[in-house]
Amino acid sequence: MKSKVVVEDTFVHSEETNLTVRKTSLFFTGDGFTAYDCKGQLVFRVDTYGPDSRDLGELVLMDATGRCLLTVRRKRPSLHNRWEGYLGEREEGKKPIFSVRRSSIIGRSNVTVEVYSNPTEEYQIEGSFAQRNCTFFNADKVSVAEIRRKVDACAHVVLGKDVFSLSIKPGFDSAFAMGLVLVLDQIQVDDFPDNRVDADPIISDDPNFSS
Repeated sequence: MKSKVVVEDTFVHSEETNLTVRKTSLFFTGDGFTAYDCKGQLVFRVDTYGPDSRDLGELVLMDATGRCLLTVRRKRPSLHNRWEGYLGEREEGKKPIFSVRRSSIIGRSNVTVEVYSNPTEEYQIEGSFAQRNCTFFNADKVSVAEIRRKVDACAHVVLGKDVFSLSIKPGFDSAFAMGLVLVLDQIQVDDFPDNRVDADPIISDDPNFSS
């Protein structure tokens, strides 16, 4: 797949990237995140913005050093629950680089992502983020990223939904993918306003069950 840089080429890799994403609060859907690579090194973070500030509708994705990479902001009013992404910090007059919206205003439909720098670059996110089971497809219906429940391979335990895996295919911008995770989490808040993260593990009796 040809490299797709949306946020920063530093986060586009030639091999598949697997991140472990953890919510930094178990009490409110929509709280902060941290994302770690396979070596346990912090890659991305989103500071907890908590229940009192969720209505601000603006979230900032940072790297491990606290540098602002991306700002996602809810577009109001919007029937399709539209969000827009801005490179770095959002400033007055700054134009967004992508938008995320519900594919339909009826029901809990798939999510459509448009990249403004390339009118032909569009992505569909299918599946259920609430269940940590969804796939990002490009315009050719090729998978570019996946969200799945995190499995402890040694204990054969599916971890709670506060911890999940984000797998990014070679050539796809992992900072862009993480920004889309923030939007999906907020769309889930709108779909399930009283939802709480289920942190109870699911135990598998299958000895072959692994991540």
